[in-house]
Amino acid sequence: MKIAEVIAEKAGDAAEFLSGLANGHRLLILCELAEGERNVSSIIEVTGIAQTSMSQHLAKLKKEGIVDFRREHRMLYYFIADPAVMEIMAILYKKFSRD
Repeated sequence: MKIAEVIAEKAGDAAEFLSGLANGHRLLILCELAEGERNVSSIIEVTGIAQTSMSQHLAKLKKEGIVDFRREHRMLYYFIADPAVMEIMAILYKKFSRD
């Protein structure tokens, strides 16, 4: 099967996945999670994103399978669940860290 045929079959899925990444706040969250698992409070502290917005962004990322979490007592710890996202973040870093 040719690349174009595969993409044609999965274009909707790919667009939905990319929509999870196509937001500045979600990219900030992913930059933080690329460093390792974080609880919500620490992500808010580093990014400055309000709690209500943070919940919405994390829900979108979770829905797309980009992040997941584990619960430890009352605390949620988020992490990047899809290894492809780490590759994408590395590519974005390489492209946008140039002077």
